[in-house]
Amino acid sequence: MTKKFKDYYDCDYALELSQRIVVVYPQFQTDRFLSLLSPSLEQLEFNDRQVLLASSLKEVLSLNYQETIALFEKILGPELESSLGMFTEGYWLWPIGKYVELYGDKDFEISTSFSKELTKRFTGEFCMRPIIFAFPEQSMQLLLKWSLDENKRVRRLASECIRIRLPWAKKLYTALDYFDIYSELLTNLKDDSDKTIQKSVANNLNDLYKDDPVRFETIISAWETEDITKECIWIIKHASRTKRKRESSI
Repeated sequence: MTKKFKDYYDCDYALELSQRIVVVYPQFQTDRFLSLLSPSLEQLEFNDRQVLLASSLKEVLSLNYQETIALFEKILGPELESSLGMFTEGYWLWPIGKYVELYGDKDFEISTSFSKELTKRFTGEFCMRPIIFAFPEQSMQLLLKWSLDENKRVRRLASECIRIRLPWAKKLYTALDYFDIYSELLTNLKDDSDKTIQKSVANNLNDLYKDDPVRFETIISAWETEDITKECIWIIKHASRTKRKRESSI
């Protein structure tokens, strides 16, 4: 039987995570951490496991938020070289991202800086969402900058975290509130050669179509020029799947 993704985050995983932390923070109370988890961790669904792991880390670590993030930075490990690997090599970092998601929306600089480093080893769209909600204008300006970053995983994050309908996350309408910046951000990525970025941009536009078809057409029409790239053509086609479905049902 294939192991469910949630089941990777069991008590054995929690022990491995604590061992990583002990290397850089010897006073970490492994026994206490495991005692907070063992009664229920393996009976919970995926997201509830992440919340329990993150909240238990917070309870055991006698550090403030800034100090905790500085500790987490020490255990991140090397950057992933490819666009993929987040769910194979970097999966163990999910509760770390959940910690930022739950407790990081009061400190823009520290949380966004860490999210940028986290996405180079895992992914950062979920922990960025509460930060975007709390600091919308600052976040949009930062994401615009990230859309031009030399690191493709950071460029992907710039797109993925601002999706209106990101799976496994609450809807976020900041893209509509700051549409000019959002449009510029996606335009920066429309010719990107990385397939994960192309998919993210296309999914962004597909989300946009569901909420605002007029603005969807505004972006698409601006991109459909004589010198359109094959990357952009693919993005537009993939982004138009909901539109095609609706039109075919009429």
